[in-house]
Amino acid sequence: MRSFVVPGPPILLPLGALLMVVSWVALRRRDRLTPLRLTATWLAAWYAVAIVGATLLPLHLSWGTEPQYFRINPIPLTHVRPSDSVLNVVMTLPFAAALHVVFGIRDKMRVLRLGLLLSASIEITQGLLILTVHDNRWAEANDIIANVLGVYLGYLAFQRLLRFGGVRRLVSDIEPAPSPVPGPG
Repeated sequence: MRSFVVPGPPILLPLGALLMVVSWVALRRRDRLTPLRLTATWLAAWYAVAIVGATLLPLHLSWGTEPQYFRINPIPLTHVRPSDSVLNVVMTLPFAAALHVVFGIRDKMRVLRLGLLLSASIEITQGLLILTVHDNRWAEANDIIANVLGVYLGYLAFQRLLRFGGVRRLVSDIEPAPSPVPGPG
């Protein structure tokens, strides 16, 4: 069996720097560049980098062996590992706030759909890595449930925080105009 490890920092640090530059350029081109908006966008960018790091890196590549199919669990609520579930909930708590502040996405169902899309994308990627390069991650339906729960709890917590005048004013100084909610059909 041959193996190779792709470490996190050589991928994550340039990715974070790239996202910082891209966000600065995007805000500047839209004439929305303020220190608060830039700070919020950079924090959201590093949050995205942290998610990539927590879910995909370091990447353990190996070949010459069979994939470890037991690492893929598509059936929810079987083999639940409480510590993993708590970590998945905590990881996605800031997601709703980042969507609201950076992209103006406020609609609860849209936030939850995007959280589900993020979580499913992570788990599908992990599953494909297990099958193709024999990564040592786990791809589980339980993680999707925990991640979406984290997004929902984060949404509720952020809505409560917005009840405070100081927080509401700070967020309104940073956020773009509300994103339109897609209509039916």
